[in-house]
Amino acid sequence: MASSGSEEGCSEVNGVLPETGKKILTDLPAELLEYILCFPILNNIDISNVSCSCKRLHDVCHGRGKVWGHQYKLRWPRLLKNYRQNEPCDWLNEYRRRHVVGVQIRRTVESISRRFFTEVPCVGQVLGDSFAEIESLGAPEHFCEDELLSILNSDRRKSLTLKYYAKKILYFLRQQKILSILKGFLDQPPEEQSALEGAVLVDQYCNPLADISMQSISAQLEEITDKVKKTLRIKNPSHPSLRANPDDCFLVEDLELQRQVVCALNAVLYEQLQYKGNECDYYNPLNSYIHQVLLRRTGIPISLSVLYLTLARKLGVQLEPVNFPNHFLLRWCQQRRGSADIYDYMYIDAFGKGKQLTAKECEYLIGHQVTADYYSAISTTEVLLRMVGNLLNIGKRGEGNEKSYQLLRDSLDLYLTINPDNVQYLLLQARLYFHLGIWPEKVLDILQHIQALDPSQHGAVGYLVQHTLEHIQHKKHPLEPWAKKRSAPEHQEVHYSVGLIMKHKRSGYNCVIYGWDPKCTMSQEWITTMRVHQLSYGDNQPFYNVLVQDGTCRYAAQENLEPHSDPLEIAHPEVGRYFSEFCATHYAANEELQARYPEDTPETLRTVRELYHGPAANSGPPEPPGVPPAPHDPADA
Repeated sequence: MASSGSEEGCSEVNGVLPETGKKILTDLPAELLEYILCFPILNNIDISNVSCSCKRLHDVCHGRGKVWGHQYKLRWPRLLKNYRQNEPCDWLNEYRRRHVVGVQIRRTVESISRRFFTEVPCVGQVLGDSFAEIESLGAPEHFCEDELLSILNSDRRKSLTLKYYAKKILYFLRQQKILSILKGFLDQPPEEQSALEGAVLVDQYCNPLADISMQSISAQLEEITDKVKKTLRIKNPSHPSLRANPDDCFLVEDLELQRQVVCALNAVLYEQLQYKGNECDYYNPLNSYIHQVLLRRTGIPISLSVLYLTLARKLGVQLEPVNFPNHFLLRWCQQRRGSADIYDYMYIDAFGKGKQLTAKECEYLIGHQVTADYYSAISTTEVLLRMVGNLLNIGKRGEGNEKSYQLLRDSLDLYLTINPDNVQYLLLQARLYFHLGIWPEKVLDILQHIQALDPSQHGAVGYLVQHTLEHIQHKKHPLEPWAKKRSAPEHQEVHYSVGLIMKHKRSGYNCVIYGWDPKCTMSQEWITTMRVHQLSYGDNQPFYNVLVQDGTCRYAAQENLEPHSDPLEIAHPEVGRYFSEFCATHYAANEELQARYPEDTPETLRTVRELYHGPAANSGPPEPPGVPPAPHDPADA
């Protein structure tokens, strides 16, 4: 690009070079200059340099112009939805702000691993101080989120540790935003609260990284509503529901016309679209998430009921939620509206393909009689408490892994946002955080609240307070972890190193090593349960901490492991805690894991060269010397 290096150079006689008589770049109209400077090949540094070359180009590259607007849109396209089209904006200033926030966010995320790394996976780990740091930046929320998404969307195999913590922070930030929206929702008058909107907020809170919006859910329900109207039109072309607009608030008064709507709804929902209750996998949390119910067309009584009553309401039929024990129902008034007589209603089982039941028939669902109170309509808040309560019970039934603890934490957060004075669940939350060793300061706040609500809990509260204070003191003076060196005499029998991708000889699972011990360090109870004594070398051999493809963490004996003949990525949620990159044949340990195992990285590289790049690359993985296969089949040790 021909341009002069000074203001004087740009202002030769009427924009003409005296030596040649030819026009120069800066003599072009501003619109054409803007067009040239918006070429994709030019980046922000190029534009900065151009704008410093002379006054003419500086004016063309002004902050509110097309050039910097183009640079902003090119670099951060996701942020455009936050700006109104054709509204004036200082794009240069926005560019600078977004750039500074990006640097600050990235610096914070990069520092987390040094501060929070633990060799043993900390289930439910909370990075409270780092969340506070992000919030203290005072940066626009959409800038923070965009930078975190930029980290997550970078090269899939690289920056794994950075992505691991970026994901945790994004999870937290989105949850805080949803919690704020939920509190506003709960402050609305009961008659203005929509069960669907509340269910979507529950779904969003438990799945903050998924793309779930009220707009997309509503659009899907409108599609179903249109299908119901088509069916209804065949039965009754003059039905009043056909003339209603989506935003209209109307009710069909005539019972026969209501019946036509319900019949059409059942035909579309259960026959045409094949929605059904998930009897085979009832306790899967996906059954409670509205976006998953719509995607998989299956759910549990309460989630299907929320969809059913929302669709019926769009078509002018008012149904009410009923908190029936063990089986959520809807009731449909057959007499005067607002009747208190339970026999004036039909009860709809959305889980049972919209079957209509009398009050007596409802009892057959659960096998025993109940009082009339259980047939009463409940509020939207009570619907949400039951929905969240279901998730809470699923979390409590879980296997004690990261997934079940996360569900338990999320559902407790939701329940206590809706009902903040429930002592039973406050105590459960305090015990959960104490058990996981997270947020000790918040545990003390919860315990103080419990004591104020119910002084009779002083025994349980006192115990937790004492041990939480000890935990806080321990955090102030953490023990420095010691490094495990392969060269130490007691480690001579350790054949494998961190980062190697392995296969379990008996169970067949694929995994990656993230730690090892020269001998089994588990309790005698674990050793007995896992039948370690049936192994050839029992517990007197190296054991390895491994991340398994199925998302579990296991402790495997050396004789049960072999290098994988065809290394593959291990899709485990904790990979980023220990490794910075997947290198096709192995994982590269991050700085923190290297500090624990300072001599393992060279050993891993040596092993990889021998296995996959040397002469023996095609002969299969070697057996560790002196370790014959076990004659028995002990459990997963």
